[in-house]
Amino acid sequence: MTGKSNQAASLQRVIGVFGAVGLGLGSILGTGVFVSLTLVTDIAGIWAPLAVTLAGLLAACNGLSSAQLAAAHPVSGGTYEYGHHYVHPLAGYTAGWMFLVAKSASAATAALGLASYFRAVLEIHHPLATPANLAFVAVALVTALAAGGMRRSSAVNTIIVATTFVALCLYVFSGAHALSDPSLTSHLAAQAFTSSPLDPSVLMHATALAFVAYAGYGRIATMGEEITEPRKNIPRAIIATLLVSMITYISVVTVSVALVGPVLFAGAGTRGHAPLEQVARYMGQPEIGQFIAIGAVTAMTGVLLNLLLGLSRVLLAMARRNEMPQALSVLTPSGESPKRAVWFVGAFIALLVSTGDITVTWSLSAFCVLIYYGTTNLAALKMPKEDQLYPRWVSMVGLVGCLSLALFIDRQTIILGVASILFAFVIRKIFIARIKPREL
Repeated sequence: MTGKSNQAASLQRVIGVFGAVGLGLGSILGTGVFVSLTLVTDIAGIWAPLAVTLAGLLAACNGLSSAQLAAAHPVSGGTYEYGHHYVHPLAGYTAGWMFLVAKSASAATAALGLASYFRAVLEIHHPLATPANLAFVAVALVTALAAGGMRRSSAVNTIIVATTFVALCLYVFSGAHALSDPSLTSHLAAQAFTSSPLDPSVLMHATALAFVAYAGYGRIATMGEEITEPRKNIPRAIIATLLVSMITYISVVTVSVALVGPVLFAGAGTRGHAPLEQVARYMGQPEIGQFIAIGAVTAMTGVLLNLLLGLSRVLLAMARRNEMPQALSVLTPSGESPKRAVWFVGAFIALLVSTGDITVTWSLSAFCVLIYYGTTNLAALKMPKEDQLYPRWVSMVGLVGCLSLALFIDRQTIILGVASILFAFVIRKIFIARIKPREL
């Protein structure tokens, strides 16, 4: 079968509900829990658990909007397609571009976080083994795996998620047990819980960054074309993914801050160390710290893999509409992988890795993903009444919440995000003479 004949082909439906949940958790339980919680704590201090909870509630509203959209319109592309179909072609294009920027930045963050934990596991100190160099290698290897197709990627992802989840459960249970021993409870933590007032603007900024940690459930929607019985399985998978991830995040950040205090916990992450491993060592259980570091490596490998899968499917959808080069819409002869799109995404992630700064990449991801999910909720509000599975107020809360939180991101990141949107429109104007949306 030639590449030309595969250009408009559909991807195979090979993922069931458990596989979809695994892909969602693989996208969430990685950078979010092993890296972003320290960034949130650095901003919110002892109020980090509250920020994580608020972000989870907003993610739940967005998740329900995504679920009903994906159930009614189960194709690759997620909100890029929903924006085109229910709102306006420009809304869809903007959402697609925001997704590409946001999730490429998240993938770069995952690669850099993976490198930091990998160095901790193997105790690597060679001058050439910098986080950026190791992250480049990780991106190349995972891109090669993702280009091989969904069946193989899903099987590897299941193993990754299982390892990660066991490591996090061990961490939470060990931390809860350690908190019962007064000699292990940090004086700094006890002092912090009585001396930090709640600043609403700071809390909203932290909530905006925490929200990105939940955004991996969107991977289920963007790969809707590959999920069996989509109207039934997609909503179930999204809801289950969000519930498990929310419980996990709140448990991990509460135990961590209670054990060592917000300053030490946040400091470990912002200095590029392996924060959960540092907390485990503080408990006096270095063997748990080592297992946590291994779990972090597998987790962020899973995030990188799932982001590559999701990003390539959005790029595939944009190429099908001639809003990206059509060459990127070509599938492999088996119909399992848009290999060209996967490698294109991998190259872009490698470019972002060169910044070497987790805070910059995560903040950019936060702004872009909030705009993306704002469009998701707007599309859900535009759906025909007979296709809506949940009350309209759910999508309205999601829309207002996303747009409001975007305003609390730091000014430089907002300017960079807006500039990326303007750049996207320039690209569209120059390279796309006439858009001919295909029939949906």
